Amino acid sequence: MSPRKSDAERIAAIEALVCRDVGRKTAELIAASAGGLAAAGRALAGATSVGLITGFFVPRGEVAAPETDGPVGTALLAAALSACGLPARIAVDTPCAGAVRAAVDAAGGGVGVDEVGVDDRAELERLVRDWRGAGVSHAVAIERCGRSVDGRPRNMRGVDVAQWTAPLDDLFLAGPWAKLAVGDGGNEIGMGRLPAGLIARTVPNGEKIACVTSCDHLVVAGVSNWGAYGLMAVLAVLRPDWSATIAKFLTAERDLAVTRATVEKAGAVDGVTAQREATVDGFGPEIHGPLVDELGRIARGQAAD
Repeated sequence: MSPRKSDAERIAAIEALVCRDVGRKTAELIAASAGGLAAAGRALAGATSVGLITGFFVPRGEVAAPETDGPVGTALLAAALSACGLPARIAVDTPCAGAVRAAVDAAGGGVGVDEVGVDDRAELERLVRDWRGAGVSHAVAIERCGRSVDGRPRNMRGVDVAQWTAPLDDLFLAGPWAKLAVGDGGNEIGMGRLPAGLIARTVPNGEKIACVTSCDHLVVAGVSNWGAYGLMAVLAVLRPDWSATIAKFLTAERDLAVTRATVEKAGAVDGVTAQREATVDGFGPEIHGPLVDELGRIARGQAAD
């Protein structure tokens, strides 16, 4: 029998699974943020209350809908934290709120959803006060479009999406909480932590879309949902008392069920194909499922050598 893998080896295996370029020309971003997943997991393992931020709207032709990447992973991470006894809440703007609520319900519930209107500055300021009052210790932004160098949020095509995007960067930055971020393209909250000019040099439309909002710990994943699942798996390694609970949420069946819920109940679309189908970033369950199940095995300490 092979010796049991060390925690460091298990975490390295998790990072290798979730932090890899899937065709976005993000290999250099991933390299520049190497170790970020482990650092983010270590930070989150000490949390006392977690506020998550997600939601990315897709306006393309006749399509105008939230995307499947982000709400799914965020809801499963938040539900897992809640099941472990750690208070969790999710902030989202109105255009993507339906997808987040559908995802939370399908993930198992137990997580509050804070909805903010796109232009409702007063509500955003109230939410900052609410998070401070609730003692949020860690903020986690997952696949959340952030502001670029001119202050405008842009999608991967360089389109200004401000009319569908509340400035939740301001919530992310407004508190004393540790700031963790997950993204996969360069335009998401947290990407400002990368070396200046790296996104512009390496990612298509990078100079225009690069998010300038920074963070304490950055995870650049192949798909942002994978980054959320990677955090769950790392937490299972670092917190053995949580591992059995977290592993229940790290299954292909759960991932697909939550993805389907966002599509069927909230009209979410794949952010790459703009199709209303239970896929994420152009990949179906035949790609996502085995990866999630392998993370679950690692979380339980059962991964193959």
